[in-house]
Amino acid sequence: MSSAVAAVLRRLADTYVDSVLLLAATRAMQEVEGVTWATAVMATPANLEALEDQGVTGPELSGAAANDLVLAVRAGDAAAADRALDGGTSAVRGQRSGAGEPGPVPAARDLALAARELPGANIAIVSVPGAYAALEAHKALSAGLDVLLFSDNVPVDEEVELKRRAAEVGHLVMGPGAGTAVLGGCGLGFANRVRPGRVGVVAAAGTGAQEVMSLLDQWGEGISQVIGVGGRDLSSAVGGAMATLAVQALDADPATEVILLVSKPPAPDVARRVASAAVATPLVAGMVGWPAGTALAGAAAVRSTLEGAALSTLEVLGQPPPRPDSALAASVRRAIEHLPPSRTLVRGLYSGGTLCYEALSLLEPALGPVWSNTPLDPRYRVPAPADAHVCLDLGEEEYTQGRPHPMIDPEARLDELEALRTAGDVAAVVLDVVLGYGAHPDPAAVLAPVCAELTGPGGPCVVVYVLGTEGDPQGLARQRAALVEAGCIVAPTGARAALAAAAIATRDPMLVEQTVP
Repeated sequence: MSSAVAAVLRRLADTYVDSVLLLAATRAMQEVEGVTWATAVMATPANLEALEDQGVTGPELSGAAANDLVLAVRAGDAAAADRALDGGTSAVRGQRSGAGEPGPVPAARDLALAARELPGANIAIVSVPGAYAALEAHKALSAGLDVLLFSDNVPVDEEVELKRRAAEVGHLVMGPGAGTAVLGGCGLGFANRVRPGRVGVVAAAGTGAQEVMSLLDQWGEGISQVIGVGGRDLSSAVGGAMATLAVQALDADPATEVILLVSKPPAPDVARRVASAAVATPLVAGMVGWPAGTALAGAAAVRSTLEGAALSTLEVLGQPPPRPDSALAASVRRAIEHLPPSRTLVRGLYSGGTLCYEALSLLEPALGPVWSNTPLDPRYRVPAPADAHVCLDLGEEEYTQGRPHPMIDPEARLDELEALRTAGDVAAVVLDVVLGYGAHPDPAAVLAPVCAELTGPGGPCVVVYVLGTEGDPQGLARQRAALVEAGCIVAPTGARAALAAAAIATRDPMLVEQTVP
């Protein structure tokens, strides 16, 4: 952090807040005139180390604990810094600056008290540091509640024990790391606004759930429920405990006519067990990255992409497929015509882990090895050689320590995009832009100006997939239009975005028109 002005700090002891409030506090401080830099983080060891790496130190950090909130500001003068810290504090506590406004309602200090104050509650959302998450989830089960376990970094043995107990008492534990659910029409975590309908989704993949629900909404179908079960649920260790329970619940739901199971590659025996749990309701399996043509007993269809899974769901329902997007192919052909021959590489900068994984599975057959922080093959883990294709999941912990998730704050990708200005060998940059509740209110406004500069004469192409619906707060059409205006190629699905990038890099426009697995 290049600034001669020392940071001013404020520590709020025992004030745990989630990433959405951290971003709100950061924005509130950044908006104060005179502020040059600001951040709000929990005082975990990793975040304190990240602050120190940026030259942010002070006595306020002495003895800080993981449940303490730290606000840090650099400003032109002390008065601006104080105003910013006050604004950040108010954002966290839900206070308003107007005179006579009511203060925040005191929060319940533990789960048991919250359950007593809300006797009609039937679900608890647990978002605490991973070391404490399983204990809080057990408390929720004891209170007779289902659990959305937003926390990550929960040891797998604790997850196994938690889900074993949940299955015994007939309650769901959605997670750990379950960022998306839609239950009874209410979105939890990162969720999109979708019409009610006949498809029930069980997902061990957060952005995977978001893409299939959004595509089905765009294509005229609706959602009964979305149950996120956590990325490890279909592993051999966890055994599909919650996915099985979720499939059984949807199988008994009269509003659900098709079950769509979404996951990155599962343990095959676990996938078979989960699929066979649907007795009366057809089940479509969207196993992202599975070899095309893989069969799964109990499934009406098995697809290896999110687009393919959504299309098969429409087919089972007797709905016509959407019309092919001829505009995308035309845009790719024009891009190839104007691309300098020296540009041959692909760079993917993803905020959604499932979308990144799907892109890797589609790019590698066309390009050869693609390096990543979440590679398909461990041999191709970054750092990559200079002449390699690279696809990064910027939502992984190594990129989010001390800063919000890129779905919440698009600025997390700006540094990566800026670095590509001098990369004369990059042909296509691929971005996902995730809309919906919990996401940034206007991501295109942040990303479009940088993309416009990057796609100037002789520059690389920027291919963008905007995940969302027209009902989302950000507005799907408005976001797409802003990115098209910035010179981006906007693809209709995540799979088409990856194929468009491969087509541009290889100068083979037919790639973008192929049938997805």
